[in-house]
Amino acid sequence: MKKRYYIILAAVLLCVSLVYSIAVGSRYVLDIDIQGYSDNAEATQIIVEQDTEIIKIKEQKTEGDHLYITLESVFPGKASVMVVPSDNHDVYLYFKSVYVHHFGVITEENLFGRSTGSWCFPVAMTIFLAALIIGLFIHIKKEIRQDLYQYKNVRNIGFALFLTSLFAEQLILLTRMNNGIIDSVDLLLGSAGFFSRIMLPAAFITFILVTISNIQLMRKEGRNWRNMLGCILGIAVCLGTIFPFALGEFLQVTTLVDVHNENGIALYIELFVENAMLALTSYLEFILVGTIILSTKAARRIPSFDKDYILILGCQIKKDGTLTNLLKSRADRAIEFAKIQKEKTGKDIVFVPSGGKGNDEVISEAEAIRNYLIETGIDESSIIVENKSANTFENLTNSMELIRKETKTGDPKIAFSTTNYHVFRSGYFASQQGIKAEGIGAKTKRYFWINAFIREFIAALASEWKTHLAIIMGWIIIIISMVGIVYVSNNF
Repeated sequence: MKKRYYIILAAVLLCVSLVYSIAVGSRYVLDIDIQGYSDNAEATQIIVEQDTEIIKIKEQKTEGDHLYITLESVFPGKASVMVVPSDNHDVYLYFKSVYVHHFGVITEENLFGRSTGSWCFPVAMTIFLAALIIGLFIHIKKEIRQDLYQYKNVRNIGFALFLTSLFAEQLILLTRMNNGIIDSVDLLLGSAGFFSRIMLPAAFITFILVTISNIQLMRKEGRNWRNMLGCILGIAVCLGTIFPFALGEFLQVTTLVDVHNENGIALYIELFVENAMLALTSYLEFILVGTIILSTKAARRIPSFDKDYILILGCQIKKDGTLTNLLKSRADRAIEFAKIQKEKTGKDIVFVPSGGKGNDEVISEAEAIRNYLIETGIDESSIIVENKSANTFENLTNSMELIRKETKTGDPKIAFSTTNYHVFRSGYFASQQGIKAEGIGAKTKRYFWINAFIREFIAALASEWKTHLAIIMGWIIIIISMVGIVYVSNNF
C-alpha cells in the first residue's frame, strides 16, 4: 500500500475518533470505590468545586462497593470532584479534576484524560498499526524477492519488528477499560523503554556469550579492536538500557533536581532524556536484529540451479601458495553447487576464481584457487582466472568484465561462493554494480559469526546513515511532541 493511503487511513481513523468522542463525550460516569461505605446511602458526600457551573450531576447510584456519578458538561473549564465520608471531610474516597472542553467533552484527571468516547483512540491506533505492519511485511517480502542484498531491507525489518512490539503493547492497553488519549500518548512515549526492558535479559546473556566468543576469536586471530566489536556493542546496549532507568531512580532520591513537581520543567526534561536514550538504544537493537535475520537468510539461501558461472571470492592464502581452510571451504562449496546443478539439470558451470596477489603472497589468490580446482578434477577449460582484484568490490567488477568478454551476448546467470557471514555484503556490492548474482555460503568457525554480524550491522548503519539519522531525528521529534502533550495535559 502506498504512503498516501496510510496517511488517508490515519486521517480517517482520527476524524472518526474525534467525531465519536465529541458526540458522546458530554456525559461521563465516574466509577468510585466506596468499600466500607456502600451499606449506607448517606455515608458519603459528593462535593464539586467550580468557579462557575462547569459540570452538573445528572445521576448517582450505588452498586455493590462502587458509586457511579453521571456528570454532564455545562461550560468549558476545570472543576474538582470529591467524594468524602459524611462524618469526616478530611478523608478523600475520591479527589480528581474534571475538565470540560470547548466541544463539551468531559475528561477525567487531566486535560487529555479518560472520557466517554476516548476508548476509540487506542482502538484506532491498533487498527492503524495492524495495517502498517501488514503492509510493511508485504513490502519487505516483495523487496527481498526482487533483491535480497539491500541494506534498506535490514532497516525495514528492524522497523517492522519495532512496530510489532508497539502493537503488542497496544493490545495490552486495550484490555483496560475506557482508556484516554493520554494513555495512548504514554504508550508511544514508553514504547522504546518497553522493548529495551524485555530485551535487557537477552542482551545481557548475549553479551556474556559474545565476550566468550570474542576471547576465542582473539586467541585464534589476534588481539585487535575489530575482534572486540561484539564486546563493545554488548556493553553499549546494556548501558544504553540500564542508564536511563538508573538516572530516573537517582533523580527520584536526590535533591539536585526537582522531578516531583508536575508543574516544573525538570520532570519533563528528564522524561525526554530517558526516552530519547531508550529510543536510540532500541533502534540500534532493531537494526542489529534485522541484520542477523537478513544475513542468516542470505547465508542459507540456495540459488536456482541454472547458473552459467560461479565466482569464488578470494581471501588470504598460505605462505606456500595453498588454500587456507577458509578459502578451501569457499572453493569446496562452489564445487558442491556445480555438482548438484549437473545432477539436477545436466548443465555445466564455469568457475571464476577471483583474487589478486598480496605483498605477502607467493601467487595470486585466484591462481591458488585454480590449482586447487584442477587438483579436485575440474577441467582447466571450465576455469577463468581473475587475478587483479584487491577486495570484494573489485572481485565482482573484474570478474564480470571477464565474463562479458566470454559471453559477448546474452545475460549470463551468475552465482558466487564466499564464507557464510560474507554472503550478504558481497551480494550488496554486486547489486550496487547492477550485477544479478546469487550467493552461496561456506561454513566457518562459529566464533567468526558474532563479530561478522556486528560488522554487517555497522555496514548497514554506514550505508544508509542519512536515512537512519532522519528516522532517529523523527522519533526524537515525536518524543518531544509526546512530552509536550503530557506537560500541557498536566498543567492546563
